[in-house]
Amino acid sequence: MFPAVSGGYGVVTNLYAYTALLLVILTYGMETTFFRYANKSEEDPKMVFSTTLRMVFCTSVVFVLAIFLFLGPISKWMGYQEHPEYIWTMAVIVALDAFQAILFSYLRYQKRPWKFAALKLLFIGLNISLNLVFFLLLPKLYASHPETIGKIYNPEMGVGYVFYINLFCTAFVTFFFAKELKGMGYGFDRDLMKRMLSYSWPILVLGIAGILNQTADKILFPKIYHAEDANVQLGLYGAATKIAMIMAMITQAFRYAYEPFVFGNAKEKDSKQMYASGMKYFIIFTLLAFLAVMGYLDVLKYLLRNRDYWEGLKVVPIVMCAEIMMGVYFNLSFWYKLIDKTIWGAVFSGAGCAVLLAVNFIFVPKISYMACAWAGVAGYGTAMLLSYFVGQKFYKIDYPLKDIGLYTLLAAILYVGIFFVGKSSLPLWARLAVNTVIILLYMAYIVKKDLPLAGLPVIGKYFRKG
Repeated sequence: MFPAVSGGYGVVTNLYAYTALLLVILTYGMETTFFRYANKSEEDPKMVFSTTLRMVFCTSVVFVLAIFLFLGPISKWMGYQEHPEYIWTMAVIVALDAFQAILFSYLRYQKRPWKFAALKLLFIGLNISLNLVFFLLLPKLYASHPETIGKIYNPEMGVGYVFYINLFCTAFVTFFFAKELKGMGYGFDRDLMKRMLSYSWPILVLGIAGILNQTADKILFPKIYHAEDANVQLGLYGAATKIAMIMAMITQAFRYAYEPFVFGNAKEKDSKQMYASGMKYFIIFTLLAFLAVMGYLDVLKYLLRNRDYWEGLKVVPIVMCAEIMMGVYFNLSFWYKLIDKTIWGAVFSGAGCAVLLAVNFIFVPKISYMACAWAGVAGYGTAMLLSYFVGQKFYKIDYPLKDIGLYTLLAAILYVGIFFVGKSSLPLWARLAVNTVIILLYMAYIVKKDLPLAGLPVIGKYFRKG
């Protein structure tokens, strides 16, 4: 959508990295805190929701006012003094997103997946449609009818349309929360607020460190990669990682469903066994997603309309591995949340973030954005291992390590096959056919070992004996 030589995608990648970080700060752990307190028998869920929503609303408003008050200096510090509209637009977007985060959490708590999914899909569909209009359709129409199309489209706006479109879509979705917004009138409990903040502040530190693991490379890259094409290189990295974000979407979807489940079943006798099984199946299916993306990368790469971006595709398997590690870390994080020792999360994520920053500072000047990809693996890997070993001492869960190891080994072997098929001189259709067989082998192992067809509903009866 943006030519690689312009660095436009680098600007978007850089600013959305700031947005992700600010979103964590503006929600300050209140999503998880809401679930924790709403599921406590001694608390009133409606009061928990109302108090949480008011807190996040007030801090978001203060944030937006501060940005407008100091817009000039902030724009200059970020390197966008010629485009302050990027900054204030981003600020309003992230404030709305923070507010909506609590509203979406309430839908998850109420077990209303249809409205949750519908609003998420509405945002995505509307955003994509408007981007297609403003970056594909209108530029073509403007070339032949500048006087008419110029009334609604200004080619000099360029990348700015990305932020304006996002702002419009985010604001539009907010109107569909009219019913939930009435919950703000339930009341505000100061004592509850204090208890919630004492629980959430380590989660805030955890969240900042965690999001830095995802965004620090994109924020720091233009500052530590001292070359004229820094934004171009960042654009290549940002565009290529969009394909790897398929894994992030899977992890996020899992998080949306799994977090309320964990807190809602914490008192069940077999809860630890359920968490162990949840980890196993998370790894099984994220590895399947990894193989599928790598097996069909020759097709998926066309999602990047500009072929100049294909140069960055070499980071996809590395970034996807980092995302799997992040998902495993998320699974491992529940032990300290369930025993109200959230400070451990801050320690683990802080250690992972320190490793990630060190790798970026040392290697980005030498190997450009490849260092960013490997830094993610190093950072998430550190946090993941620390959380596992410490967690086994405080909240022991017997994870099926042997099964997880076998699946990981099998996926690694099959990926090697996919890699060499991709390097071969076979035509595209043949490469895709071979890769499909490789993916089916992994799926067959899943069916044989953990998901026997006879146990499935409806079709299972055709595989049962007798």
